Amino acid sequence: MEIFDRFYCDGRWVPATGRDRLAAFNPCTELQSAEVAVCTAADVNEAVAAAWRAFDGWSVVPVAERRALLGRVRDGIAQQAEGFADDLVKDIGAPLWVSRQMQVPMPLRNLELMIDAIGSMTFETRVAHSLVVREPVGVVAAITPWNFPLHQVVAKVGAALAAGCTVVLKPSELAPRAARRFAAIVDEAGLPPGVFNLVWGDGPGTGATLAAHPDVDMVSFTGSVGAGRAVAHAAAGSVKKIALELGGKSATVLLDDARFPDAVQTVLRQCFTNSGQICAAQTRLLVPHARLPEVETLCNQYAADWTVGDPSDPETRLGPLANQRQFDAVQRHIATGFAQGARLVAGGAGRPDGCTQGYFVRPTVFSGITPEMALAREEIFGPVLAVMSYADEEEAVAFANGTPYGLSGGVWSADPQRALAIARRMRTGQVVVNGAPQNLAAPFGGYRQSGIGRENGRYGVEEFFEFKAIQGGCTHD
Repeated sequence: MEIFDRFYCDGRWVPATGRDRLAAFNPCTELQSAEVAVCTAADVNEAVAAAWRAFDGWSVVPVAERRALLGRVRDGIAQQAEGFADDLVKDIGAPLWVSRQMQVPMPLRNLELMIDAIGSMTFETRVAHSLVVREPVGVVAAITPWNFPLHQVVAKVGAALAAGCTVVLKPSELAPRAARRFAAIVDEAGLPPGVFNLVWGDGPGTGATLAAHPDVDMVSFTGSVGAGRAVAHAAAGSVKKIALELGGKSATVLLDDARFPDAVQTVLRQCFTNSGQICAAQTRLLVPHARLPEVETLCNQYAADWTVGDPSDPETRLGPLANQRQFDAVQRHIATGFAQGARLVAGGAGRPDGCTQGYFVRPTVFSGITPEMALAREEIFGPVLAVMSYADEEEAVAFANGTPYGLSGGVWSADPQRALAIARRMRTGQVVVNGAPQNLAAPFGGYRQSGIGRENGRYGVEEFFEFKAIQGGCTHD
């Protein structure tokens, strides 16, 4: 069992002062695999003070120098890609293919885009007789989740550092290994002491203390809607800037001229990858009434391809859920689906055949879903797809927009203009047309209860700036 009893502060690893510890478990064996310290308020104060002291110096480091230092971080991540993949097997049960195709390549690409972005940004602009200056917001608290432990750290920490902010990171206590490896890479890259700091702990304790800290200028959080509300409430006392990336219940609309086999196969991948533990997962599939039997047959056929097993086996497509709490939540959602009259197409309750331990679930598809059902409205965060049928395009759009969320969505059609017309009507932060790949240079974030702000590339870096208008800073020619 690994012990995480030191936090990173002011350029060195120091012992946490509190006695409380949190347990992290291997999702395949259900055995405790790590013990994580709970940093006290004094520890948080020390980390924030280090970031505050470092801010003035870091904020004026020339862009070229910041880019070079972040380039070293990027190189360190690339050199330890397999180490991160091993961390993610232990922490969240991510299959090797997920780590090698998503969990590690995505943050690498994102960091490259951030480095490029600050190299081309304009930091001072003349507006009539005013000088408009883009300045880093200050000390940033980054609170990250367990489902993408490296990607979310880089999305926040990399962007904040690129902008010239200093950072205190509070990663998920359920997935500590990737965060510790990242901190070690930052240390080796040679950033000045205090520019990056890491504290351990839970959300209601350490996270809330960090979010409420008067010397923290901004909080960037990813997690559930409920936890996001708590973070916003904690931050409101000092009226600090917040960025929230929260949940989703994303819908893909299959129009009647779509290539249904391709679409269903892709939607299942968008729903099941990372065991469905993706905030932007496409978890609702909307199909024309007349084509529902065909889609159900395709879902049953393709769901069988999602073999469940040991995430360290390269042949495994679906690993376990990350923790007991998530396993129990997904089982409750499946039970609710049955209770509310949903029709099972594939999968179902309990562990897959042959799995006697671990947080493994069956890749599941329900059909006959109506808008008032929980499966149509609530985020499950597991490999469970809800198939709904619609009468016409108006009803399809109404169903797609009929939840409190708005993080992602999809449209399939043989006519790109027809698909684009539907995409424009969807109240969501991104729409995937005909299974197009993710573009990390484009902004990522949500409408409504899916959050506030945007991440990735240039858009992510821009979240960490303030604008200052210096009247009289420029004179007319």
